[in-house]
Amino acid sequence: MAEKKQESFTVTDRRLFTSDGELRQETTEETQVETPTPPPPAQKAEVPSLAQAGPSGGGPEPMPAPPTDAEQKEQADAYRQSSKDLDTRVELSGHSAKELEMTFERFMASLYMTAMLQLGLMHEEGGQPRVDLIGARQTIDTLSLLSEKTKGNLTSAEQNFLQNCLYELRMAYVEVTNALARPPQSPIQNTGTD
Repeated sequence: MAEKKQESFTVTDRRLFTSDGELRQETTEETQVETPTPPPPAQKAEVPSLAQAGPSGGGPEPMPAPPTDAEQKEQADAYRQSSKDLDTRVELSGHSAKELEMTFERFMASLYMTAMLQLGLMHEEGGQPRVDLIGARQTIDTLSLLSEKTKGNLTSAEQNFLQNCLYELRMAYVEVTNALARPPQSPIQNTGTD
């Protein structure tokens, strides 16, 4: 019987962050060797962001350098071409590529549906509802943040849609958290004094 030749391969973890959310040391070293970061202008005082703070909230850790303009353009062109190819396949299948376009309302609807799933008020067909109150709260807070940051830049229809989403989700969140906080009700027992 012929022996099977074993092929070997090397797996290289190219993720920038560890599972704890910290910048990987190997990535920092690679980044520093490949693209040195220019010094900040003398007039501008550097204030570390939360993303740059170390795990103990201490001093800032170096962030990887952003992609160059040429890299960003190349990536954007490749993305557009890939999207065109997908649109062509969708059109050939008899559907409209317009159905794939992302609009503000679709983005809001996506966040709304996510929050409803997290509140356990919706679930996949055949699946059990799962409650993720922290996730739901973060999704609702994201919608609230978007409402504040887009103030004055939305059409009246977009503004109404966003406000309705926020209203319904906040009410649902309160109802779910109140229901979970209530102690379970014991069934009514018949005392026999009818």
